[in-house]
Amino acid sequence: ASGSVPEMVGVSPAMCGLRQALMRLAPTDVAVLLQGETGTGKELAARTMHTQSQRARRRFLAVNCGALSPELLESELFGHEQGAFSGAVRRKEGLFEAASGGTLFLDEIGEMPPGMQVKLLRVLQEQNLRRVGGTVDIPVDVRIIAATNRNLKAEVEAGRFRRDLYYRVAVVTQELPPLRSRAEDVPLLARFFLARLAEQGGSVPLDIDDSALDALRQYPFPGNVRELENAVERAVVLLVGEYISERELPPTIGGQEAESSASTRLDFANMTLEEIERLAVMDTL
Repeated sequence: ASGSVPEMVGVSPAMCGLRQALMRLAPTDVAVLLQGETGTGKELAARTMHTQSQRARRRFLAVNCGALSPELLESELFGHEQGAFSGAVRRKEGLFEAASGGTLFLDEIGEMPPGMQVKLLRVLQEQNLRRVGGTVDIPVDVRIIAATNRNLKAEVEAGRFRRDLYYRVAVVTQELPPLRSRAEDVPLLARFFLARLAEQGGSVPLDIDDSALDALRQYPFPGNVRELENAVERAVVLLVGEYISERELPPTIGGQEAESSASTRLDFANMTLEEIERLAVMDTL
């Protein structure tokens, strides 16, 4: 996938430093390991490097190494020949072949089973692969960017991740900062998500008041940018006024007391059906 650089929103020192690091790494073919908590934007960082690389005109493909069984992951990465196993009714090209000349993003590589680690290492060392059930070696030319929310060096020391594979995929390790370390970026991100939602819906972006922004700034966001994006989408869905306030934020962020929620629930007699339905939706979310 080629095109413009994906949006990496932020003016904090941590974010500026990350952008500079990605721009330095982008033109090279060096294998990069992105380490960071869940929701910090590791795939976005990988796409940013791809779009600024010599490989930008070719494909960027991603696979979550922890989401598939070893057998499915092997077929997904390396492809298979017709009849290689039950259900293999036709030859299938794997992601390594499909991403030829481009970039392959191995998300959550720390979850990769030991047997698959051996097979991946062989492909990276020899620069060729053999489809499942195949007999022919196929040359591969892809740049590898991997990501993990674990400390992969600690996984190596604990014997859960191969040391030789670690040195192959982590020629350079780049940390992604958690959102709580760049609170000054939270208002920018919130407004960015509001603008994007408005663009998708063909409407004017909603505004957000200062009290809601303060609540967002003070919240530690264990789910990072992804959690903030979800909170903004939720607020837009539940909005009944003209701008987003603390009312529309999740209770954990807005600091709304359980007692106040309970008292509202008891006041059904003075509420319209629409307000009761909205309260039910908020409680469910």
